[in-house]
Amino acid sequence: MTNLERFLFTFCNTEVMARYLPMIAEGFVLTVHLAVLIILTGLAGGLALAVLRTLQIRPVNWLIVLVVDLFRALPPLVIIIMIYFALPNVGVRVSGFVAVWLSLSLVLTAFAEEIFWAGIVSVQKGQWEAARSTGLSFAQTLAHVVLPQAVRLTVPPLTNRALAITKNTALGAVVAVPEILSQAQTGLSFSSNPSTLTLGALAYLVLFLPFVVLGRWLETRFAWRR
Repeated sequence: MTNLERFLFTFCNTEVMARYLPMIAEGFVLTVHLAVLIILTGLAGGLALAVLRTLQIRPVNWLIVLVVDLFRALPPLVIIIMIYFALPNVGVRVSGFVAVWLSLSLVLTAFAEEIFWAGIVSVQKGQWEAARSTGLSFAQTLAHVVLPQAVRLTVPPLTNRALAITKNTALGAVVAVPEILSQAQTGLSFSSNPSTLTLGALAYLVLFLPFVVLGRWLETRFAWRR
């Protein structure tokens, strides 16, 4: 057997791939659901916290900054383990799916809040004053004048950050969530052939490559025209 044939047999064994394709497909569907939930929850939470900071209530702002810095500093895997293994000690039990969703949503919320806040404060103060002088309330100024500009500025970094964090769904394998990597590892343990990992890598490529392309398009679409 040549080196090429040995490589193909080990990492691209079509027989093994065909046998475990349905298992990887199930993990693919679950990973899609998990990624969508993380993105929706994380972005909504980040925007809500950024808007809350505009009220300039000092104790609330200090608390938001503390929580945001905490979840930006902690590795996602540590948060997942704490939620899944530590919370049962205080009577709160969650599934592996919920633990991964909640953990990565909190991480994305923290980063999204900082990105949204940076977009809000980048809007010139004169636009706030001009809008208020026309009779708009604070909420109307924020919703109709400031946020549209802020969101436009934050689309590229938000897209990149959301993509980076949702790829951490692979950490679900640690808490027995049957996502792509977990299913690939299960196939490896049964077949003793790493071709299932190759199949899992292809599944991740199919899932996240469109997000990368979408992110690049959004960066171009929402970039300020010079």
